[in-house]
Amino acid sequence: MPVLNLRSDFAEAEALPEQMAAIGRRARAAARLMALASARTKDVALKAIAERLRASRDEILAENARDVAAARSAGQTAALIDRLTLDPGRLGAMADAVEKVGSLADPVGRQLAAIERPNGLLIERVAVPLGVIGVIFESRPNVTADAGALCLKAGNAAILRAGSDSHRTAMAIARSMSRGLADAGLPENAIQLVPTRDRAAVGLMLAGLDGCVDVIVPRGGRGLVTRVQAEARVPVFAHLDGINHVYVAAGADPEMARRVLLNSKMRRTSVCGAAETLLVDRACAATQLAPLVRSLLDAGCAVRGDAETCAVDPRVTAASEEDWHTEYLDAIIAVRVVEGIDAAIEHIETYGSHHTDAIITEDDAEAARFLAEVDSAIVTHNASTQFADGGEFGFGAEIGIATGRMHARGPVGVEQLTTFKYRVHGSGQTRP
Repeated sequence: MPVLNLRSDFAEAEALPEQMAAIGRRARAAARLMALASARTKDVALKAIAERLRASRDEILAENARDVAAARSAGQTAALIDRLTLDPGRLGAMADAVEKVGSLADPVGRQLAAIERPNGLLIERVAVPLGVIGVIFESRPNVTADAGALCLKAGNAAILRAGSDSHRTAMAIARSMSRGLADAGLPENAIQLVPTRDRAAVGLMLAGLDGCVDVIVPRGGRGLVTRVQAEARVPVFAHLDGINHVYVAAGADPEMARRVLLNSKMRRTSVCGAAETLLVDRACAATQLAPLVRSLLDAGCAVRGDAETCAVDPRVTAASEEDWHTEYLDAIIAVRVVEGIDAAIEHIETYGSHHTDAIITEDDAEAARFLAEVDSAIVTHNASTQFADGGEFGFGAEIGIATGRMHARGPVGVEQLTTFKYRVHGSGQTRP
């Protein structure tokens, strides 16, 4: 029986460990079928899911309104409520993203390498699905659709665990996805949403559900990601913070610097790609610092700065050491004047989170050095940090941003949700 048909209170006779183990077994069985699904079948399923999401708009938005009301009553922050809220536009974009994933090239079965040995053996390295992917997320309900779609396209099964804030919305989205899978003749259990708010379910997923989970992807705040990285007994794709920097170098065009900075910070302050620190080269501070700071302030952004930044405008407050370490996810930014690119890179290495960092300059040599030396998953030149997004990279969507160095780094799209195996073709060779 598909997990989405279980009662929402999850109060069955079975204990939670047995229920979660059953979810894992269903996912493993579905993963075996998904690995064999044709590219066309998967794309038909993604189109069907997108259509189901659009057809279920009223149901999904009604459930989301309940989640948002509960979050407001609980006194949640404006940033969290923004991440939680869906409207017709955001829901439509979610469905469009699912459909766009279907238009991507199939990542499964790609020949990654071919080696012909002197003895006549032909060895292929071929992309295959990872298997069962567990996604644990908090307030962003769109992760339900994005993660499910990406896992499906890469031939995997997904076990999704939404946070309590977005639980009702996620359940409604997952029901639509389950129906879309069934429409295409694929196993409904290829995308399962854990229908409980019980936090013990997270611990069971991190333990691997008796070997049924192959990788965990956390999407949420520092508390969630820290717990996942500390407790997981399976591999994890994750980042802790998005402490992202915009460095305005001496060679920056003033109007470009202003425009890119405002977009990096203020387009959406609650996303992990939002800039949290502005660094200004002392060589251009006399002309660049004041206009940039005032543009931020006039746009409604609080500025916490060093002594030189505080002198620019009385609305600036003094930055503490903690500000350089902070992911605000709000209309707040820390600002510092630095002694050129060496100091900028050192500041980013000391305080950054290896997520996304940008340089604004017309000096190509300086830009090349920044791109080479800043050790972040994404580095940009004359472009907003808010391009740190799978959709903007042409991945259709993303399951998260990975800042580690193993397997996946940056936006995790369909290719990153595959691994590989070797196929060895012989004609009777034996090893001497």
